[in-house]
Amino acid sequence: MGVDLVVKNIGKLVTMRGNSSPRVGEEMNNLEILENAYIAIENGKFVAIGIGEGYEDIVSKYTRIENANGLLVTPGLIDAHTHLVHGGSRENEFSKKLSGVPYIEVLKQGGGILSTVRSTKEATFDNLYTKAKKSLDRMLEFGVTTIESKSGYGLELDTELKQLKVAKELDKYHPVDLVHTFLGAHAIPVEYKDNHKQFIDILVEDMMPKIKDLDLAEFCDVFCEDGVFTIEESEYILNKSKELGYKLKIHADEIVSLGGAELSAKLGCTSSDHLMAASEEGMKQMAQSGVIANILPGTSFNLNKSYADARKMIELKVPVSLSSDYNPGSCPSENLQFIMQLGCLGLKMTPNEVLSAVTINAAHAIDRQDEIGSIEVGKKADLAIFDAPNVEYLMYHFGINHIDRVYKEGQLVVDNKQVIYDNK
Repeated sequence: MGVDLVVKNIGKLVTMRGNSSPRVGEEMNNLEILENAYIAIENGKFVAIGIGEGYEDIVSKYTRIENANGLLVTPGLIDAHTHLVHGGSRENEFSKKLSGVPYIEVLKQGGGILSTVRSTKEATFDNLYTKAKKSLDRMLEFGVTTIESKSGYGLELDTELKQLKVAKELDKYHPVDLVHTFLGAHAIPVEYKDNHKQFIDILVEDMMPKIKDLDLAEFCDVFCEDGVFTIEESEYILNKSKELGYKLKIHADEIVSLGGAELSAKLGCTSSDHLMAASEEGMKQMAQSGVIANILPGTSFNLNKSYADARKMIELKVPVSLSSDYNPGSCPSENLQFIMQLGCLGLKMTPNEVLSAVTINAAHAIDRQDEIGSIEVGKKADLAIFDAPNVEYLMYHFGINHIDRVYKEGQLVVDNKQVIYDNK
């Protein structure tokens, strides 16, 4: 018996293989790119990678042979920071943003995150499932095969559970794989604005243990920011979550330089996200601790804020990943390809660095590096075929969808930019 599938005549194949640790510094720019390549897939995993007609010895009459027609092939893209499951939208705040009202001020007025909390509480499970599935389909059409999905629009147990259960259900039936994060510490509910400690006690004594017992989240995250959770509060919450067996993430130094980057290094977070206001000392400590700097340039673009200093991070050998931060307020876009283009245009990263940041480094940012993020024998056969001649063209021709086809574990799930999976 031969292999299940061969994809041949690949113009340029970007493998991302060769590193067991995240790519840092010049490694992010030095990619293995094979020309006139093929890949072979069996039982949903890559089993062979080569050049020319080398696949002929491993095929049988049962093998499907598909032609990449000289196009660019990469690992399936990974979006390692999304707020996928939420109710409503926030276009009613758009004019405030355009007139210069600060994001934190909107939050203080009961808008922002708190507005989405109200909408999410009111939404039914089916409403949330349908809305999130539509967004997952869009992500898949842009070449994304794995995402991280956060809760955080409940701020009380029942709604947080509802969000996480919707994400779990989507993970069962949708081709895109989901990694689950509990973000109960996303904002301070209005009723606790003068008593943070009481809300934090509810988080760590009630919500976090219950969610862990139900196996609804792998990671715990905190929005460490001026006017939200302080450094001390964030450290306490994350230490308590670590005791319960959660892996750690943190929204750090997004607007104000509080020391979130330093805290992420101290606690050994898997990733530290945003970092638009991170200090150089914080970056150095992250590099020493191996914390992934998960940068979200779509948020900078949409809020008209400065971009994180990706060039300094790469110089200091901080491992950098890029994600969308898809959410209804600061980045209402599922288009990871546009985020990649902002990686070049806003963060001044090279096209090769950007591709490293949305594949193998993004896999490390969700602790899935042994399964996805590169095209190599034994990993899941997740791949994106782009109607592009090279990596540079993906970044140069911005604002469109370059996808030709997407395969998830060896199954064709997007063809000619349209999802074609069994749509439940």
